[in-house]
Amino acid sequence: MKLNTRRTVDVGFAFMSICAFWQIYDSIVPLMLKNTFGIDGTLKGVIMALDNVLALVLLPVLGALSDRTQTRFGRRMPFIVCGTAASVVFLMLLPLADDLVNLPLFCAALGLVLLSMASYRSPAVALMPDVTPKPLRSKGNAVINLMGTIGGIAALLSINFLVPDSGKPDYLPLFAVLAGFMLICIGILVLRVNEPALCRLAAEETAAMHYAEPEEEDNAGKKLPKDVRRSLILILASVFLLFMGYNAVSTWFSTYATTVWGMKGGSFSLPLTVAQGAALAAYVPVGALSSRIGRKHTILCGAAVLALCFGSCLFFTAFSPVIYVLFVLAGAGYAAIIVNIFPMVWEMCRGADVGRYTGYYYTMSMSAQIITPIVSSALMSAGYRFLGSADPDAGYALLFPYAAVFIAGCFVTMTMVRHGDAKPVKKSALEAFDVDD
Repeated sequence: MKLNTRRTVDVGFAFMSICAFWQIYDSIVPLMLKNTFGIDGTLKGVIMALDNVLALVLLPVLGALSDRTQTRFGRRMPFIVCGTAASVVFLMLLPLADDLVNLPLFCAALGLVLLSMASYRSPAVALMPDVTPKPLRSKGNAVINLMGTIGGIAALLSINFLVPDSGKPDYLPLFAVLAGFMLICIGILVLRVNEPALCRLAAEETAAMHYAEPEEEDNAGKKLPKDVRRSLILILASVFLLFMGYNAVSTWFSTYATTVWGMKGGSFSLPLTVAQGAALAAYVPVGALSSRIGRKHTILCGAAVLALCFGSCLFFTAFSPVIYVLFVLAGAGYAAIIVNIFPMVWEMCRGADVGRYTGYYYTMSMSAQIITPIVSSALMSAGYRFLGSADPDAGYALLFPYAAVFIAGCFVTMTMVRHGDAKPVKKSALEAFDVDD
């Protein structure tokens, strides 16, 4: 039996709307904080880390709550529809508060929109495995990630076209387009996905495939051998270091590009668009490469390329077309890491421990995404003194060296990993897209 791609694409519209939101949020909110409300330094980093704090706390809770929910519309759909509706309302208050320079309204809207988004991310991600036969969930996850990447690219293109090059930008049109995009995505989901019926169909399809669950109980909860456990710890450290470096750039790039490189309006979104497009194009060749040289060596190649590209950005004091080349390589390098690092964690776990080991991965990645906006912001705020400059904005020059150091750390810890690779397996092109969301 083949994956029902049309069904999976329909379900993926929820994740597409989520990725579009976060791309615009991470790009525009730092600019609002700095340029409109004069919030910079460590405080700005704390604010930008709030979404990850909420995610770390709420995503497991709300995912479990949706597991226990029973309605005639299904378990996940009520969370997705209500969460999207609330998010659309509250996100429109952000550009309004920015136009009015009303900090209390901005803070209230920010808190409410983050809560609203957190309320349905786990149910939205869980909907795919609910309606997909168990043996086909890997391919289903690949389709979901493709949908998310398309949503992120659409958001970046919207920024480029809708944020003006001069004067104080009015972000209302951009956020209105985002709200409309999210409503259209969820509208398609509601019209095309009957969750209870599809869940029953998926269960029947799984049974028809004679799929047998693995023998889990005898293996669950057992301690790993010492050498394997050491490799697991090193891989999780690599995950932490990767996100410490990469998330710092994704969080502060819009501010960096406008402050250091002098990019105008929404033009800062173009290098990010190029990087995402390169990552998307790289997934298939990366899958082929890892089947030939192994996951570990593919990750090492990706980390080396990513660290070199981030380090090279330091030498550009104004925007240059060469930066597009660096971001193409950076996107491919990131793809090489992210496609392979989670399967290395999964490779070491036993049977019923899959969920627990997945939790380890997300704990490390989300912890890094909480810490790095604060640490990197504090470093850049104090950095101008270290650089001997009287201009507080001079500290932004430390962003890419900061990221490169952490990615280099990821490279170092991965060199010491001895377990988690798999024997070369021939994958389909679609399976090569199966990455962490």
